[in-house]
Amino acid sequence: MSQFKGIPIVEPPRPARSGEKYVTPQGFTAIKDGIKPVTAAAAATASTAGTSGIGRKPPWLRARAPMGAAFAEVKGIVREHRLSTVCEEAKCPNMGECWNAGTATIMLMGAVCTRACRFCAVDTGNPRGWLDPEEPENVARSVELMGLKYVVLTSVDRDDLADGGAAHYAAAIRAIKRRNPATAVEALTPDFAGVMRDVQTVMDSGLDVFAQNIETVERLTRKARDPRAGYAQTLEVLGSAKRYRPAVLTKTSLMLGLGETDEELRACIEDLRAAPVDILTLGQYLQPTANHLQVERFVTPDQFAQYREWALEAGFLECVSGPLVRSSYRAETTLARYLEQ
Repeated sequence: MSQFKGIPIVEPPRPARSGEKYVTPQGFTAIKDGIKPVTAAAAATASTAGTSGIGRKPPWLRARAPMGAAFAEVKGIVREHRLSTVCEEAKCPNMGECWNAGTATIMLMGAVCTRACRFCAVDTGNPRGWLDPEEPENVARSVELMGLKYVVLTSVDRDDLADGGAAHYAAAIRAIKRRNPATAVEALTPDFAGVMRDVQTVMDSGLDVFAQNIETVERLTRKARDPRAGYAQTLEVLGSAKRYRPAVLTKTSLMLGLGETDEELRACIEDLRAAPVDILTLGQYLQPTANHLQVERFVTPDQFAQYREWALEAGFLECVSGPLVRSSYRAETTLARYLEQ
């Protein structure tokens, strides 16, 4: 231990590196960025398999660094009310654009997920039932302060909770609607382990859009998603939600560039419409850290435009498709276009 004039200097603990375990302020352990470090042998195998030689990002994937007065204002509100945003936790490339527009996707129930999907940079661990009881009202006040006309609520998976956090979701949505009755609310939820009673708890809360991401095509689901998730399970959650509340729009998202073929993507689009799902978003998968799944291809803007046409031909109300699109990107524009029809 170093000293200054004979007085011991206590060094602050360094931040956890990607893949390392750390102790959260709530007292439970978590893994930074969700995935343990890749071993040298595994990295060599991946390289031999041709998954690491794709090269640098093409120019259409370069997003500007977040800055600006509106960005700083939104960031201050997020900090003041102890909110977690998926924009930050998932390292979203659109954070600067969205926050400067005065919008944010708010992540409920903390920043530690009970699952460990191999594409996702959210920290993983077991929160052991921890919840912030003040969060629903804090979120509602923040929406009011930001003057949002449309807010997306998403969350980590919380398999440690008996209802997967469904009641907490519903409380947050109702709090927002009480303070901001004109604000449209989208809930981008976990799959609640396929328990439809918990899905219905959220559907009964007064939301406008219910979303649950299928993430990738059927063949790649086991490779990319946590074993507790499933392609068929997500389809059933989306379909059950729509049948239960037909007036509520349903929505899902896929990442492209994980190794899917055009034929598999077409099949997935057809499966989603049959569920049925109303809105689809398609975006490029970007490897968040060296420990996560590597990018197999960079999809061009022209290909994204073609895939959008496929989705519209299949009967989707809208498909937002592009290299930097994420599930919540320009969600308010999509809903407004639908309501004008």
